[in-house]
Amino acid sequence: MHSGKQDKEKANGGTKAEAYTVRDPQRFALNLARALEEAGKAAAAWSGPRERGEIRDGMADPMADMVKTFTKLTEYWMADPARALEAQTQLFSGYMNIWANSIRRMRGETPEAETVEPEPGDRRFKDPDWASHAFFDFLKQAYLVTARWAADLVENAEGLDEESRHKARFYVRQFTDALSPSNFVMTNPQLLRETFESDGENLVRGMRMLAEDIAAGKGELRLRQADYSKFEVGRNLATTPGKVVARNALAEIIQYAPTTRTVLRRPLMIVPPWINKFYVLDLNPERSFIRWAVEQGHTVFVISWVNPDASHGEMGWDAYVRDGIEFALDTIAERTGERQVNAIGYCVGGTLLAAALALMAQKDDTRIASATFFAAQVDFTHAGDLKVFADAEQVKALEKAMEEKGYLEGSRMMTAFNMLRARDLIWPFVVDNYLRGRDPLPFDLLYWNADSTRMAAANHAYYLRNCYLENNLAEGRAVLRGKRLSLSDIRVPVYNLATVEDHIAPARSVFLGSKLFGGPVEFVLGGSGHIAGVINSPTVGKYQHWTGGTQAETLEEWVEKAKPAAGSWWPHWQTWIESLNAARVPARKLDRRRKMLGDAPGTYVRMRI
Repeated sequence: MHSGKQDKEKANGGTKAEAYTVRDPQRFALNLARALEEAGKAAAAWSGPRERGEIRDGMADPMADMVKTFTKLTEYWMADPARALEAQTQLFSGYMNIWANSIRRMRGETPEAETVEPEPGDRRFKDPDWASHAFFDFLKQAYLVTARWAADLVENAEGLDEESRHKARFYVRQFTDALSPSNFVMTNPQLLRETFESDGENLVRGMRMLAEDIAAGKGELRLRQADYSKFEVGRNLATTPGKVVARNALAEIIQYAPTTRTVLRRPLMIVPPWINKFYVLDLNPERSFIRWAVEQGHTVFVISWVNPDASHGEMGWDAYVRDGIEFALDTIAERTGERQVNAIGYCVGGTLLAAALALMAQKDDTRIASATFFAAQVDFTHAGDLKVFADAEQVKALEKAMEEKGYLEGSRMMTAFNMLRARDLIWPFVVDNYLRGRDPLPFDLLYWNADSTRMAAANHAYYLRNCYLENNLAEGRAVLRGKRLSLSDIRVPVYNLATVEDHIAPARSVFLGSKLFGGPVEFVLGGSGHIAGVINSPTVGKYQHWTGGTQAETLEEWVEKAKPAAGSWWPHWQTWIESLNAARVPARKLDRRRKMLGDAPGTYVRMRI
């Protein structure tokens, strides 16, 4: 007879042992063979372009840097045998605690509290069996103890220079995220159950998807993060009505149709980053900053950068200021008759806007009356994990690689951005796509994230050297058109937005940059990160923001005095803009008698790599 507990388990779909047992050995073996066949196709898709010389792997320089960094870390711990023994003892002690808990569990006793708890928000171990099943609980505990121990080795290495410590911290996180037991079939309870339940069908589907994604990347893995078939730019993305009113070899200028009877006298010019496409500001009607700004009475003009190819290789920041920002200002003046505009720069678009403003100040060019920066850095002292890829040796190697083609492949930057949040943007998709065999869900933001752009060689080299590597823009050493730039020359009012969880433009870095401008600065801190914290429509009612902090030496001091407010910062920005100049004029309709070059969002944004 079954016990009551066994009857209950059977009623719920079988015992735990049955959940981890092959149902049909013959079908399971057949599917494993099919999965291996699909894996072979994936290997062929990867190796073929390399054998034909179409791809040369660029992993040597990053790997060399990683080895050099770990060598410095190892030297510290191995230089003193007592120090090394102490570190090993700490790890061994953690393992012994886990083992003791496992023994108690096997005896039917209640184990002591977990040795290490997963971090808040860590979704890798949400399956109940990570806690209730002795084997998987042991794996989880051992992994967490080891990962924390490795992180502590970096933090406790005395005498390690800050650059090396930063790199070591980043590389250790990449390793520990990659080696999580949640990333492997045999050590992930959910994966293992699904593999046995489907007799390995999930692995067949997953390996087929892997082969398709490597083939789509022409020898590189193009990790699919969303169901891309559900989206099309201009159909259900970037749909705010407007027209392309000007175009040159580098940029299209888009003017959006008004929806109000009157508009603010000063038009609004948006300078998006060229590292990705502008329609992150116009993903869908509910979350579109562009549409919202139009509804508030702005005459909105947006620069849509070309997706560069070899012909743009020698276009540096001089060209991007001339054929982007100044071209847009000329177009706006021609279309509206207004000489002054309010300007917004997002991410590196904001960095470019700051450089342009410093240059314009030397020429007494006052066409930009106010500047708003969305998660944009001008001082790169605390620029975050992207600095890992921007030391002297790596920048030199990257410049050499870009010289050959005239541009940097968009996949390189996309991979770098994904690595900043590998736990969220890489490994969950590896697991779901290639091990669970599940197609990702449609998600407009992840479609945009995958719609990457190339970087013109001269542009990207200038950016890496003058910002990340040498911090010349902040230090007053950056040169455009033969003139040294000083951010203190920028005396127009500035609205400087940072976000709490930004991995690309850390709030600490943006705050430090606020001190470099020569005019009044309204620093605002938004919730969430680099994208969600900026694209945070008031209609969604998410996150919060902080305003009104007085002058402070550190971000922490500023936050202590700042006023928290629920929801989006967008209305606060609108009030700030209107406080500068609230004058309105009749709405500027798109004049069909004047030449138009096509409907928004234009042609440049549709160019894919």
